[in-house]
Parts: sequence; C-alpha cells; structure tokens
Amino acid sequence: MRLVIPLKSNGESVNLAVSTLREEGLMKSRTAFTFVLGLYGLGDRISPGAYLIEPGLNAFALASELKHPDERWVIIPEGLRKEEIAEIFADTFSWSDEEKEKWITKDTTNKTDYTEGVYFPDTYLIPISDSPEKIAERMITRFNEKFAPYAEGFAKDNVRWPTALKIASIVQREAGGPEDMPIIAGVLWNRLLDGMKLDIDATLQYARGDEGKGWWAPITKDDKKTDSPYNTYLYAGLPPTPISNPGIKAIEAVLHPAKTKCLFYLHDNDRQIHCAATYDEHLDNIEKYLK
Repeated sequence: MRLVIPLKSNGESVNLAVSTLREEGLMKSRTAFTFVLGLYGLGDRISPGAYLIEPGLNAFALASELKHPDERWVIIPEGLRKEEIAEIFADTFSWSDEEKEKWITKDTTNKTDYTEGVYFPDTYLIPISDSPEKIAERMITRFNEKFAPYAEGFAKDNVRWPTALKIASIVQREAGGPEDMPIIAGVLWNRLLDGMKLDIDATLQYARGDEGKGWWAPITKDDKKTDSPYNTYLYAGLPPTPISNPGIKAIEAVLHPAKTKCLFYLHDNDRQIHCAATYDEHLDNIEKYLK
C-alpha cells in the first residue's frame, strides 16, 4: 500500500501512520508497534511523505520502512526563478552540483517557451527515484493543468500564452501582495499598448542574477546600463522569457487587469501601492510616500 503522511505537526504524523496501518490490517498490536517506533527513533515524528508498504511485514521491518519516505513533499513558493527552485530540489533530494546545473541549463531548456515561467509554484509529492529531468516534466504538467482554464480567455483576447506568462511573471515579482496584481497588470498593459519602456527593476534583476547578495537584490544605477534584452530600462517591450514562475493570482490579474489610466506605480514603506496617470503625478507620489 501507499501510505501518505501529510505535512503535519510533530506527533500527528505518528498517530496518522499508526491508525492507517492498523485500519489496513498491516499491524497487529498498536502498543507493540508504537514501542518499536520508539526504538527506531520514530516515536515523536515520522517524516512527511509517501511510503510504499508491503503486506506481511513484522513490526520491526514495518518500522524500518518508515525511516525513509519513498516520496518527499516539496513546497515551491510563487515568484522564484528556476535557479532558486533548483536549490530547493538539490537540498531535498541531495542533488550533486552537476545535477543541479544540468537541471538549470539542460533539463529545463528542451523547448523554447518552457525555459522559465512554467515550473509551477505548488506543493508536490515527488518520488525520490525521479530524475531531475522527470521533475521538470512533472512541474510543466502541473503548469499545463493549472493554466488550461485561462488559456481560452487569453486566446479570445488574441494574447499568446507565452506573452501572458511573461507579464504574469513580472506582476508576481512587482506586487506587494495579491491585491496589487490587477493594478500592476493594468499599468503594464497600458505601457505596452502605448509603446513605452516598462522600466521594471525585476527584469533587470533577472538579467543580473546573483552576485553574492541574492537573486533579487536591489539594482543600482550601474545595473541600469546593462546591455541585455531583459533590461526594460533600455529596451521597449517584454523580456525574451518570463522572469519568474508565477502563481494563479498573477495569471488571473493579467487576464483581468484593473481598468486604470495609470502608467506609473510605487509602493510606500508599508507596501501599499500608489499609481499615477502622469509622470508629474508619479513624482508627487515619490515626494509624498518615499521621502
């Protein structure tokens, strides 16, 4: 049988495992088995994950099977770039540096439109036997499932899904929270339709990468001079690929942006958003909220 231990607090996982095994008839004595779990160091917690349990095991063999899960839970937050995702998988599955680099440069670059943005942020239960390439495929499959309900809406608006995903990836990185996303999406659409440069820090952060201060460290004046197609301070239009892996809220915001005349926005020190229709109004907001 496949015994799934969800992400539970200490103690709950043990009670769940013991109860499930008892109900399935794989354990004769709850008391004896709980004692054996203690001998194996599992009396307080069984690691979350999935365990493939063969019938007919004695208490000691059964407890031994619960020492290491056959599948592990992995949580991928919204808005990460794939290098950050690779770090999570490398820590979870003990990838070598070579495996991690291959996941970034080869396993996730097999198709042009699938190099970034399609490694869907979610909670996964992944077999430890999965290769890095298989994990990439698993994440793309999850993206396709989650994105499918929105694909028809973008098609009706004559928006290609890779274009929508690029905008959603920017919205995800720029928003202070889900409530900001429709406003930012509206501003981005307005700029694109007016032929303006996007002037987005997050796209330049993506181009710069991690120089020892984190992947998303603040940009500098010198960074804005970087000659890169991801530098939206220099080049109009969208970057060549998404800059992060966005969640559903960001995708929904791109499909249903706020109707606004704003072309500029900023966040104050409390992460509240303020938008402006003109540059002069934007300067006033800077003076009012950032100085």
